[in-house]
Amino acid sequence: MFLSKKDNKVFIISIILVISIVLCCLIIPNSFSTIANKALTFLVDEFGWLYLISMTLFLIFSIMLAFSKYGNIKLGDDNSKPEYSYVSWFAMLFSAGMGIGLVFWGVAEPLNHYVAPLGVDSGSELAKRFAIKKSFMHWGLHPWAVYSILALSLAYIQFRKKYPCLISNLFIPFFGKDVSTKKIGKSIDVLAIFATIGGAATSLGLGTLQINSGLNYLFNIPENSMIQTIIILIVTVLFIISAVGGVDRGIKILSNLNVLMAIVLLLLSMVIGPTLDILNSFFIGLKDYSIDLILEINPFEKPDWYKSWTIFYWAWWISWAPFVGTFIARISKGRTIREFIIGVLLVPSIVSFLWFSTFGTMATNLGLAIANSAVSKTSTAFFIIMNNYPLGSSISIVAIILLCTFFVTSADSATFVLGMMSSNGNLNPNNKTKITWGILQSLLALSLLLSGGLSMLQTISIVAAFPFIFVILSSILCLIKFLSQENI
Repeated sequence: MFLSKKDNKVFIISIILVISIVLCCLIIPNSFSTIANKALTFLVDEFGWLYLISMTLFLIFSIMLAFSKYGNIKLGDDNSKPEYSYVSWFAMLFSAGMGIGLVFWGVAEPLNHYVAPLGVDSGSELAKRFAIKKSFMHWGLHPWAVYSILALSLAYIQFRKKYPCLISNLFIPFFGKDVSTKKIGKSIDVLAIFATIGGAATSLGLGTLQINSGLNYLFNIPENSMIQTIIILIVTVLFIISAVGGVDRGIKILSNLNVLMAIVLLLLSMVIGPTLDILNSFFIGLKDYSIDLILEINPFEKPDWYKSWTIFYWAWWISWAPFVGTFIARISKGRTIREFIIGVLLVPSIVSFLWFSTFGTMATNLGLAIANSAVSKTSTAFFIIMNNYPLGSSISIVAIILLCTFFVTSADSATFVLGMMSSNGNLNPNNKTKITWGILQSLLALSLLLSGGLSMLQTISIVAAFPFIFVILSSILCLIKFLSQENI
């Protein structure tokens, strides 16, 4: 057996949980879907205020900590140096945190807000501004604040305090140094593994759908189960090879390639698109977003629109926090707390703002008729919009390649993290463990894709991750207690 007895319990329980979910989806998909959707509706309706308050607190705390007296503390020994250059560090955290989602939603989300805005007429200039500022809100500082807090806490305890990188070890101040061996600790780690594999499998499925839709739109390749199975099999082989290669050889190289391709796609689109309008949307969007940040502080009396979009997004980012937070922690040794928070918050957010300004403006500038056509099927929205611009086919081909590389880096990062989580926080899990998780997440994605259960998996992941609101809030208290012991 490639896992020690100490690690087996978390690993085995996680495997049983994942297989049980798959079987329920395949055997009783309608009943299971109904239960999952009712649970999500209950959480959004009854605890939407908690999501809104918590996300605001995460952002405020991150900013305050960055500029506090603790900002110069290193995530590691005082003389430790960063393992990765800024370029590689940004590339890896961005690829793990959002990559494939930006390509999938870069056109689709602004179009949805443009077609059905809150409080203004659809298709109007105000609808365009609404579309950009809300895309900024959902993909900007807030999600990266969630990642930042959990990743910072994990990096601090593993590199500064020398504890294994396990979510359960964030509770050491409350339950003692052996918390990871207790029932509550194992329960936290199992939930973290499930949230991670759920989010990763959903991402794999969505990526597969968009790649298949793009190939169909451009080259008339059929959209069917056989093609989707082939896509997943090819990508699985690639991301397992990358994960087995480790962070330095596999994940870092592919992440750097991702960033280069994303920059090429973004610049090319800005040039062939309405460049002045894009720049105008960017700066006006920043202004509107800044005002929106203040208005969003009120968590009560929100229209139902927020339940479908903002609160759903906040729940979704929290469900991704165990995976992304653990991975960012793994690659952040040697950074100071201030350097870490500013880097994690600002750089990916600015890239997201440029991305949505570019593709959102290109989409909304085409008018309401094309917008309605494009949003009818999310996976093809990007390709429909690009088809209306010069070199649109070339941009779409680059986008498909970028989807594939983001696909691989998201999956190999998840595989690496799952290996860490199920190996007592081992920073370099063995290849058998990584291969096992790589195969399992692909089988999960494929089985749910074929049974139409991807949206159900996303819903279940979000429901299961609800307790992580309290985990992240607790990690703030844990971090404060640890930092108070520093000699500053």
